[in-house]
Amino acid sequence: MNGTIFDIKRFAVHDGSGIRTTTFLKGCPLKCQWCHNPESIDKNPVCIEKTVQLNGRKFTDNETIGYQISSDELMDELLKEQVFMEESGGGVTFSGGEPLLQHEFLVEILQKCQALGIHTIVDTTLFANWSVIEKIARHTDVFLVDLKIMNDQQHQFYTGVSNKTILENIRRLTNNGNLLHIRIPMIPGVSTSEENVTKSIEFLQTLKHPFGRVDLLPFHNTAKEKYKRFHMENHFVEEHSLKKEELETIKKQFENAGFTVQLGG
Repeated sequence: MNGTIFDIKRFAVHDGSGIRTTTFLKGCPLKCQWCHNPESIDKNPVCIEKTVQLNGRKFTDNETIGYQISSDELMDELLKEQVFMEESGGGVTFSGGEPLLQHEFLVEILQKCQALGIHTIVDTTLFANWSVIEKIARHTDVFLVDLKIMNDQQHQFYTGVSNKTILENIRRLTNNGNLLHIRIPMIPGVSTSEENVTKSIEFLQTLKHPFGRVDLLPFHNTAKEKYKRFHMENHFVEEHSLKKEELETIKKQFENAGFTVQLGG
């Protein structure tokens, strides 16, 4: 089976434990206004003009973002770093975009990893039907789950979708006994608000089964050049990238509520 990806990141250390190879699948049903991978939203490969400047001269060429790859071909790529994964306690991570959007391809590649004893992580919004998540859960070791905004109206405004399915799937996944880490993107004036922090803590405290930890992901504006290249509106172009120390107060709020917290993923 073929899937559409737009990048493979080798020797990744921020997408789970140990040294990992992260595969970025194309396509996402959300349109987060702060997205740092705006090239991932369209599920199809897209062609853009790329301009480089050398010795005062500009050169323009076409660049295609995204390409199809079979599960066998992808496994060949993933196995190139297998020794580093094994020695470091790492594995492979599937991110995006939203990897659940290509769930049939994802299940196939997860099964191949599982057969070889390769540790797997799926980085997801959980915005999908529960039947899809159940299939994925049988073949993955850990979920990295985004918890973006607790207020549903604000969630719809900033991401384009309701958070009701997401919250319910988080609850069902923990009840199912699957290991997951909660990731909260710390967006200035949005998820960093006192109301959102409080509501996030209250929701997490209602979960019956424990989860790994809470990752607070500082907003960064490093994608602003991507927005220019893809001719996309950048709603947070004026916001500065947050430093980890700016989140210490929020980190302590989660810790005081009994959660293990990490700044960054």
